Amino acid sequence: MKHYGLEPFTTVEDALNKIAWYQSILNEKSGIRWGITLKEQDDIIGSCGFLNRVHNHYRAEIGYELSKDYWGNGVANEVLGAVIKYGFTHFNLQRIEALIEPANAASQKLIKKHGFIKEGLLRSYEFTCGKFDDLYMYSLLKQDFDRLQPHEGNI
Repeated sequence: MKHYGLEPFTTVEDALNKIAWYQSILNEKSGIRWGITLKEQDDIIGSCGFLNRVHNHYRAEIGYELSKDYWGNGVANEVLGAVIKYGFTHFNLQRIEALIEPANAASQKLIKKHGFIKEGLLRSYEFTCGKFDDLYMYSLLKQDFDRLQPHEGNI
């Protein structure tokens, strides 16, 4: 939760409120969030999806989190790749944005693996957990994503 912009949940009600928010962004068509599970298992170990979707500008922000127990074994990388592809193919996005705290080096490394480019620093962009946070803005454009995809006939 260190880089997530929320205090850790202390009650079931906290978790239910977050789930209700996920449902509201789906209902409003401003985002979608999927639970992350390991194959053949039911336990949710994280989530990934889109928020702040702006239909008339063909853009959305991507967000994700993963239980610390599963860091470093490729789960986030696999999930992020699938969600990015979904955004460009099913939502017809032109731009996917990622806002990441400067101290979150692991998330920056992950997003760069998928071709995101750092555009700049948004100073005091969010007020969370009683403080203002700076955030780096990263983006991936559809044409960049297409260029990075393997094409038939290429080895």
